[in-house]
Amino acid sequence: MNIGVIFAGGSGRRMHSKDKPKQFLEMYGKPIIIYTLEHFENSPDIDAVVISCIEEWIPYLESLIYKYRIEKVKKIVPGGKTGQLSIYNGLNAAQEVSGGDKSIVLIHDGVRPLINTGLLSDCINSVKNYGNAITAGIVTETIAVVDEEGYVTNLPERKDSRVAKAPQCFWLDDILTAHNNALTEGRDDYIDSCSIMKHYGHRLHMIVGPAENIKITTPEDFYIMRAFIEAKENAQMYMPEEQ
Repeated sequence: MNIGVIFAGGSGRRMHSKDKPKQFLEMYGKPIIIYTLEHFENSPDIDAVVISCIEEWIPYLESLIYKYRIEKVKKIVPGGKTGQLSIYNGLNAAQEVSGGDKSIVLIHDGVRPLINTGLLSDCINSVKNYGNAITAGIVTETIAVVDEEGYVTNLPERKDSRVAKAPQCFWLDDILTAHNNALTEGRDDYIDSCSIMKHYGHRLHMIVGPAENIKITTPEDFYIMRAFIEAKENAQMYMPEEQ
């Protein structure tokens, strides 16, 4: 099985949203997380989806899934106290959904809606060929590595640099083993899935995703998302008819 594991545990502090977590803010009358889930719903390569959500918002999320007819969501589980633990809860839910079958998981942010179904297919193929897939963004500016005092210690070449994004995709058994090892060692603060896999010796394979694949974290990101959606709508509206 190919299972989407969606992390929807953010509170939206940087978005300054007072009434709703950022994943439930609406763009043209549709919540951000629904934009995200629709890509997984519409992909012929995705068999199921599980979501790790803020516990008190699970009933609201369930109502949205019913309203927008997102049929591939099989389980919604409460998030944990850290991002790592929220993903771990989602992975365990994916294990239940898989029924023990060898499965690929595509771990993705609920507030990263500007992907496409082609990227999901590329990720699945990368896992089959290389063992994993870390979606990346091309670096267009110089990256500086600094020390604690702010002095530059390294300036890696742009051609050798990438920005790690999502989805981050693995064989379910591999990523669950890494999580279990981390918890055994008392670690629950890994910032993302590629970090935990790298720590436990996995060689990671990056694939380039769409340039617009941003995480909606700040008000500025929200406006960028709106601009991309408007551009796509306008492109459809003004596309010349075939002769």
